[in-house]
Amino acid sequence: MRNPCVAHRGWSGRAPENTMSAIRMALEAPDVEWMEIDVQLSKDSVPVVIHDYTLRRTTNGRGDVRSWTAAELASLDAGRWFSSTFKGESIPMLEEVLRETKGRCKLNIELKTDGIRYPHIEEAVLECIAKHGASEEVVLTSFHAGTLHRVRKLSRTIRTGLILDAWRNTLIYELGELGCDFLSIGYSRLNKDRLAQLKEAGIQTMAWTANDKRSIRKLSSLDPKLLICTNFPDRWREVMGVGVN
Repeated sequence: MRNPCVAHRGWSGRAPENTMSAIRMALEAPDVEWMEIDVQLSKDSVPVVIHDYTLRRTTNGRGDVRSWTAAELASLDAGRWFSSTFKGESIPMLEEVLRETKGRCKLNIELKTDGIRYPHIEEAVLECIAKHGASEEVVLTSFHAGTLHRVRKLSRTIRTGLILDAWRNTLIYELGELGCDFLSIGYSRLNKDRLAQLKEAGIQTMAWTANDKRSIRKLSSLDPKLLICTNFPDRWREVMGVGVN
C-alpha cells in the first residue's frame, strides 16, 4: 500500500499555485487522489481560490483580496510571477475548481480566515459545495477553531479538520470537541506513536508540506495511510516507486 498523495495548491511545483493550470496538471495524474486549495471571499462574497490575504506575491494586483470583486480578481494575472509560460492565468473561483474536480479528486479546502476576515465564508463555501453535489468529496479545514465550530453548526455531515503546526497532548480531545475527523499538521510534528493515537481515535491525518524525497520517504515509513501533501507529486512517485510522467 502506498501513501495517498495530496497535491498542495494543485501541482504547485510545476505551475502557479492555486490556478487552474496547477489543478488540471494534478488531475491529469492518475495517482493523485487528493488536492489541497485555499479559499477566501471576494468583495462581493464569492469564494475565490488564493492563499495570501494580499495580492502582491502571486498576482499583478495590489491590496487585499477582500477589497476586489470576483470579476476584478478574475481579470488579474496570477501566472506571470511563476513563469512567462503561464502569463494570463487567472485567479479561479471555487465553483470552477469544483466543476473540474467533481468525481475525479478529493479536495481539502482550507478556509482562509482568522475569525474576523470573512465572517460568512462558511455559508458561502458550503452553498457552493452543495450546488455542485460535492459534499462527500471534500473536507473543510482551518487554523481557526471558531470557523470549524461554525461549519459544524451549519452542517452535520460535511467533514472538517483542524490545521496546525504543533503537537499537544490534548489535541485528540480538541478534535473530538470540534467534531473533526481530519487533521492537517506540519510533517515534522509526526511520529509513529502520535499517528497510532490519531488512528485509534478515527482521525485521518495529512502531513504538510513534504517537498524532498527524504522527508517523503520518512513519512511513508510511519504509516501507509498517512496522506502526504507535497508541491511535487513526481517526487512522491519516485519514493513510492510508481514512475514519473
